[in-house]
Amino acid sequence: MSLRFILLENFNMNNGVRKKVTLAGLLVSIGIVYGDIGTSPLYVMKAIVNENGGIASVNREYIVGSISLILWTITLLTTVKYVLIALKATNHGEGGIFSLYALVRKKAKWLVLPALIGGAALLADGTLTPAVTVTTAIEGLKNMKFGNDIPVPNQNSVLIITIIILLFLFSIQRMGTSIIGKTFGPIMLIWFTFLGLTGAMNLSHDLSLLEALNPVLAVKILFSPANKVGVLILGAVFLATTGAEALYSDVGHVGKGNIMASWPYVFICLALNYLGQGVWILENPNYHAGNTDFNPFFEALPSQWKFFAIILATLAAIIASQALITGSFTLVSEASGLKFLPRMKIIYPSTEQGQIFIPSINKMLCAATIGIVFLFKTSEHMEAAYGLAITVTMLMTTILLFEYLSLKKVNILLRLVFLFLFGAIESMFLISSLAKFLHGGYVTVIIAAFIGAIMYIWYFGNKVRDRREAKNAYVRLDEYTSMLSNLSHDDSVPLYATNLVYMAKVKYNKFIKRDILYSILDKRPKRAHAYWFVTVNVTNEPFTAEYAINTYGTKNVINVQLYLGFKQQQKVNVYLRQIVHELIKDGTIESQPQEYTTTPGRDVGDFKFVIVNDVISPQTQLNTYEKWLVESRVWLQNLSSNPAVWFGLEYADTVVERVPLILGSQNIKSIQRTKLK
Repeated sequence: MSLRFILLENFNMNNGVRKKVTLAGLLVSIGIVYGDIGTSPLYVMKAIVNENGGIASVNREYIVGSISLILWTITLLTTVKYVLIALKATNHGEGGIFSLYALVRKKAKWLVLPALIGGAALLADGTLTPAVTVTTAIEGLKNMKFGNDIPVPNQNSVLIITIIILLFLFSIQRMGTSIIGKTFGPIMLIWFTFLGLTGAMNLSHDLSLLEALNPVLAVKILFSPANKVGVLILGAVFLATTGAEALYSDVGHVGKGNIMASWPYVFICLALNYLGQGVWILENPNYHAGNTDFNPFFEALPSQWKFFAIILATLAAIIASQALITGSFTLVSEASGLKFLPRMKIIYPSTEQGQIFIPSINKMLCAATIGIVFLFKTSEHMEAAYGLAITVTMLMTTILLFEYLSLKKVNILLRLVFLFLFGAIESMFLISSLAKFLHGGYVTVIIAAFIGAIMYIWYFGNKVRDRREAKNAYVRLDEYTSMLSNLSHDDSVPLYATNLVYMAKVKYNKFIKRDILYSILDKRPKRAHAYWFVTVNVTNEPFTAEYAINTYGTKNVINVQLYLGFKQQQKVNVYLRQIVHELIKDGTIESQPQEYTTTPGRDVGDFKFVIVNDVISPQTQLNTYEKWLVESRVWLQNLSSNPAVWFGLEYADTVVERVPLILGSQNIKSIQRTKLK
């Protein structure tokens, strides 16, 4: 099969279908993007009641005002900001804070800071969401009798079941969101319908609670004596909308049309459930008085429904975790493309580019999530830490959206209204969430700071390197072809390899890093019959496999541009052997007959692949800060996956060379000759 044209499926066609609003698309959307926000009823009202001192300490004014805060928070932040505004700010169909930054980064250099801060916070939040949602669901089983037995008698049993579920969840990520979405879509549809129906049943006992739709009551409760924690109540209220940023990050998986069409049903079901829980709380003021270890979500259900509700809630919690995990994969992929993070191995489980799996990130998220379960032990303690990081991300997204609206020529007054309205709301949520810092919020802050530090070092380390790199770091390859050809035919130099292959990007078909030619000519001349300079270009189509060459009028210096689809394995050694065969056959390069071989008539010689890594030269002159940045960036590079793995060269004859990287002015000291003493 020819390497030039292998195209099994057309991504553009698939992408077009994905953008259309269809029943299947709506179902997959419900299965993928609403898990986090859809499980909020499991713990939001519980947190609101507990913050005020328990169910015996709340009254009608407090409950109505709190629910009003919840509904209007979801309306403003999720519906208006994300569904109606942010979903329009996509970059080639992909959403999330990094895609948004990619759209606006040319506006100002400082915009990289909100992108880095927001992205790090969102990735940190992804470690807490699976822990809190699954733990909350399983706690519903605690002390529940099945006949004469109590299968889950204590919190330790809850933790064991939670960890087993989380391990299962992370193990199935390799399947991809398409399969998972088709599986989870019907479950989440049942879940939201269940939320709406049970909420409506309880609400029917007291329809007067619909007065919570009045936004005035939301403002009043912040300053009412009935609210014992004041504006700090917003820390619990914010939990109702934590999934909004994940919704934006997952738009590339299902398309914005399907999200916008399915959101109204989801919102109505959520609103009914919050209202229904509020009615039940007011009808049962003495229920488990003083006991914070009960959940109004489960208690508001008929006893014969509880077991079914717990099973359904557990499945929904798994899907809630899924939304953040897939969003994390997308974020990391975009961060690598923007040079915020080192390059990582990415697997594409389906033919759609938006659906990705990153094994290393999956392992790290799994380890961090299980660590959080062991650290906090109960959902109540996890709730205390939950939401702090995501408020930071939302605030950073607002700043970037303000710049995006200017790109779209939106009137400056409307842009300022957007900035100050959402900036003020999210700043209030951030301040109230900071009260959680000592109660567990510090964990997500530490994780976010760690991720942010890696991003900062990688991004600004690259910037320093690019800015301070020597002016002659790149040379014209075509100016060295004569020298390479002469070396190739110089029998006085031992043969290093028949085919010497450098994985090196050739810019504009002629510029190459001086380090590459330094490796061939200066260290110890490497004689080869053919010198190959291979650049791998990843295309938007899934199965493209094409190549183009430039020999610069020679028969032994070849610039190869490989064009491989995002699902195509980068088996460079396999492709290159086929290319050599084709070029020998049409006379582009010289034949390479082998005298000693087990394959009669073999006309292709051996291959040696060289990957060049930089090390900081002692001659580099940088200030302390810049030197620390570059050295830290090189250290991170060495910790990341082996470049040989990226190019499918694990089993090829590969050499990794270290060459000096000289940045800034050279520190050359002279030495004086003297007589022997």
